[in-house]
Amino acid sequence: MIEKRKYEQKLRAERQEETQRRITEATVALHQEIGPAHTTVTAIAERAGVERLTVYRHFPEMSDLLYACQQHFRAEHPLPAFSAWATISNPSERLRFALTAVYAYYRETEAMTAHILHDSPLMPDLAAILTGREAYMAALHAQLLEGWGVSETALELMRAAIGHALDFETWRSLVRRQGLTKEAAVSLMVRLAISLVAGEAADVAV
Repeated sequence: MIEKRKYEQKLRAERQEETQRRITEATVALHQEIGPAHTTVTAIAERAGVERLTVYRHFPEMSDLLYACQQHFRAEHPLPAFSAWATISNPSERLRFALTAVYAYYRETEAMTAHILHDSPLMPDLAAILTGREAYMAALHAQLLEGWGVSETALELMRAAIGHALDFETWRSLVRRQGLTKEAAVSLMVRLAISLVAGEAADVAV
């Protein structure tokens, strides 16, 4: 009797986990297609093949569902690891390596990233979840600023240039609207940074 009860409990837990997975995957798909702000519980339920109440039962708060979606999406599309370029001492080469990885990530996650960034100002729960992404980008920005050996004045310009280079909309403009390849877009942004160093050297020489 006890063994039967344990089996039934295990089976029930597996079914609940499967239902939760279907709801999460349905939500992620809708977020990529139409964005979080336009994704309704009704649409999620229809896509997952469950009732609306089932969605609420598994995710009582929207923040719970958004967090589950983020974890699911991040597992399939992890952010580029700093360790891949952390040991590169040359700042321009480090920037090139990092931008290559970040731009590849943008291409891979373009639909989701575009919707998330567009909708987050409209959704406080979504904005709160994105603090992790913002912290990642801030840390990456700081890392890529190291080692250029420029003055404080030039460093401010470098900070702006690298921040611009890392921005999703910069990648979108260069690759989608201007038609550059990923490699050409990366080279353009690296040249921008190098030109600041060269420009300061020229000023000093004069």
